[in-house]
Amino acid sequence: MTAVQSMTGFASAAGSAGGLDLTCDIRSVNNKGLDIRLRLPAGLEALEPEIKKIVGEHVARGSVQISLNVKSSADGAAAGLDEERFRALADATTRLARECSLHPPTADGLLAVRGIVVADDLEGRVDADVAAGPCLGVIRQALEALAASRSREGEALRAILSGHVETIAQLTRRAEADPASQPDAILARLKEQVNALLDASASFDEARLNAEAALLATKADIREEIDRLKAHVEAANAMLRDGGAIGRKLDFLAQEFNRETNTICSKSPSAALTAVGLELKAVIDQFREQVQNLQ
Repeated sequence: MTAVQSMTGFASAAGSAGGLDLTCDIRSVNNKGLDIRLRLPAGLEALEPEIKKIVGEHVARGSVQISLNVKSSADGAAAGLDEERFRALADATTRLARECSLHPPTADGLLAVRGIVVADDLEGRVDADVAAGPCLGVIRQALEALAASRSREGEALRAILSGHVETIAQLTRRAEADPASQPDAILARLKEQVNALLDASASFDEARLNAEAALLATKADIREEIDRLKAHVEAANAMLRDGGAIGRKLDFLAQEFNRETNTICSKSPSAALTAVGLELKAVIDQFREQVQNLQ
């Protein structure tokens, strides 16, 4: 049995190598395809193609957001203040505030300006070629943790979906057993209607009426829809049992479940069968809603 993965999950990994401290956070949510969004430190943009290739090896579907942070663990590498730029900015903003009759700038506001606080990053300090190996390593660790997280949630979804499929199977059996849906009952009902028409008027062609009744009986028969529902139940159980990337397949199967149920409702000769059809539609909607979370 192959694992079933949810498309939602979160994971992180951290490590140190080559004088670097690395952290990677990965978050994934539902998406029709595979969408990868990266937030990399300045100077490491060249790693993007390789990172996307690695993500594709671990994730088949979902919107994946990766945030990578890298700092040098070397002495004296801590973030600092560009005092010269700070003073120049303070002088300029103070003068403009006075001229425009505005409140003078605050230290907090000035420190928030990009470039005043010199952040500890790789650009200009560590060779990107040196950082590439450790960065890709910590991303792989985070992706493995993400896969484990998605698998845990996927297994919970497998149990929920299996329950929905069993309910669909039970309702299908109820629809099949409904007395009003049996061919003999359909023919008897149509025969009564034909006889009533013949009694009401002598102008009706009995042979033509019988032919029309036979055609209506064929159209009212739901055995084909029941057989297809049973086949879809078997297919869904097989997919859930085998696992893997089954989200799209189960979504298509949910549409087929709904199609057959709609036909049964339209053919329904009784309130009881219509009620079963409505119950089927409700559980199929629940099934499809959960399927949207699967890879």
